[in-house]
Amino acid sequence: MWPDADKTKRLLEGARNGDDDAINRLLDRHRDALRRMVGMRLDQRIRQRVDVSDVIQDVLIEANRRLQDYLQNPGMPFHLWLRHIAKDRIIDAHRRHHAAAKRSVDRERSFAAPTPDHSTIELVAQLCDRELTPAAAATMQELSRKFATAIEDLDEQDREVVLMRHFEGLSNQEAAVALELSQPAASMRYLRAMRRLREMLGESADDR
Repeated sequence: MWPDADKTKRLLEGARNGDDDAINRLLDRHRDALRRMVGMRLDQRIRQRVDVSDVIQDVLIEANRRLQDYLQNPGMPFHLWLRHIAKDRIIDAHRRHHAAAKRSVDRERSFAAPTPDHSTIELVAQLCDRELTPAAAATMQELSRKFATAIEDLDEQDREVVLMRHFEGLSNQEAAVALELSQPAASMRYLRAMRRLREMLGESADDR
C-alpha cells in the first residue's frame, strides 16, 4: 500500500537540498495510501460531516509545515511519520464531532471497518482455510461482512495490528514502531488477533 521506500529516500534527499518539486512529489505520492489508512478509521457518521479528502489535505499541510524538523531528526520511516500525523487528525476529528454534534455519535462505530474488497476476501479466505473459487464467492462475500463486524470487536491494538499488517502492508517491525511496542510484543498481538478472528469467523460459519 505505501509507496516504494527507495524513491521516497531519493525525494527526501531532494527535500533536504531545498528542492520544492521533490517536496511536492514526496507528499503527493503518499496521498492514496493516506486516503486508504484514514478511510478505514474515520467514523462512518463523521464521514458525513468531514470528507476524507479534507483530512488528507490537513495531514499533508501539517507534514509540509513540519518536514524540516523531520529531516533534521528522522526518528522513524517517513510513511510511519506521516501516518502518525494522520492518526492525530483522525482523533481530533472524532473528538470535535463527538463533542460538537447536535446528534451524538458516541454509540456509533469508532472506525470504518474495511469494506469487503479483494484484500478483505483474501484475508477471510486465509482465516477460514478456504480456496477462493467462483463457487465460494457468495459465501466469501458474506464472511467478509461478518469479518467487518468481528474486527470491530477486537481490542483496539489487536484491531490496529491487523489493519496495519493486512490492509496497509506494514511489516511486523513497522507495526511495532507505530504501536510503540517491542517486535515480539507486536508479533504476539498479531497472532492473538488472527486467532481470535479465526474463532469468531468459525462461530459465524457454524451458525449458518
